[in-house]
Amino acid sequence: MARHDFPRIVVTGLGAVTPIGNTVEEYWAGMMEGRSGAGPITRFDASEFKTKFACEVKGFDPLQFINRKEVQRMDLFTQFAMAAADMAVQDSGLNLDKVNLERAGVIVGSGIGGMWTYHHQQQQLYLRDGKPDRISPFFVPMLISDISPGHIAIRYGFKGPNYGTVSACATSNHSIADALMLLQRGDADVMLAGGSEAVICPMGIGGFNAMKALSTRNDDPLTASRPFDAERDGFVMGEGGGILVMETLEHAMDRGARIYGEIAGIGLTDDAFHITQPAEGGEGAVRAMRICIEDAGLTIDDIDYINAHGTSTPFNDRNETKAIETVFGERASKLAVSSTKSMTGHLLGAAGAIEAIAGMLAIHRSALPPTINYRTPDPDCNLFYVPNKPVERPVRAVVSNTFGFGGHNASICMKAFEE
Repeated sequence: MARHDFPRIVVTGLGAVTPIGNTVEEYWAGMMEGRSGAGPITRFDASEFKTKFACEVKGFDPLQFINRKEVQRMDLFTQFAMAAADMAVQDSGLNLDKVNLERAGVIVGSGIGGMWTYHHQQQQLYLRDGKPDRISPFFVPMLISDISPGHIAIRYGFKGPNYGTVSACATSNHSIADALMLLQRGDADVMLAGGSEAVICPMGIGGFNAMKALSTRNDDPLTASRPFDAERDGFVMGEGGGILVMETLEHAMDRGARIYGEIAGIGLTDDAFHITQPAEGGEGAVRAMRICIEDAGLTIDDIDYINAHGTSTPFNDRNETKAIETVFGERASKLAVSSTKSMTGHLLGAAGAIEAIAGMLAIHRSALPPTINYRTPDPDCNLFYVPNKPVERPVRAVVSNTFGFGGHNASICMKAFEE
């Protein structure tokens, strides 16, 4: 089956909980203001940790979306997913009484899952001198990475394809890619896709500190995430969740839905090189971007903006820049490239979801989110990174990159909707 024979897949609803806003509108406003979500860690005492700051979600009230009994039986990452799903479904205008629930599904991933649940339950075990009678019967259901799509399906009665993807920081793009393929092959009419993460906890921060992956700029958290800047020293941990409502064009048109844009292509590869470091020159990223652009039926001349993985680590930013230069050649200098992680921090398994939302809104609202904290140019990173302030301009098509430990690369291509 040729690519052009597949049904077109559009996005009709968005939901987000992020360190710079707990709704899509707040999130977008935060990006347009160039606001950093970083600050001292409040979720636990981080005074003995090398990194004492992160991009925490602020002022989140799960009781706006979930009843008290359910909240007690959900890890924070699932609470974020439930809130983002609720907002996305509301935004889409779906009338569930008119949706074939057997053809509606959910794919929502998490890179790590319920680390807070593991922490709390392990503490209970230690406090009881190793006696297991205090371990909650909800420990496993709260912990497992795939529980969020299960809860979302129960909430809405969606009985179609349902599972979670896990590919570290590429998780959400794999969720979106899988949803696209299921819709294209006729297995569903509506899919909720995205990711959530909540690992600003002792083992989360401590583990990434042990890898020397996190910024330790404790004296100035607001400027610590500085992708593509010569003085970058590691990523800043973030948390939150993002969900997109994806539908076949026919289904969306039949119900008169408002359409943000189209998920047009995907590119999924692996470096097969190293468990944490990207392949030299971004070879796997090169293939992912090329495949997703070709899959969308576009050329490099059609792409106006890249939402970069842009983690603010020395290896990633240099290699991603080289990959973009390899794919786009002379056009690379004309592209707008930005890393919204400069504002949100790195949401790991949820990063791709909120960044897909940023890319979709860039198309829909003709504006490019900036890369903030860009002060000192790096000769190895010499593209136009939309430095420090947003840019208003038409955007026809966007590539959004995510790369994860294990060598996973997942790029998605979004484009403006045209009937």
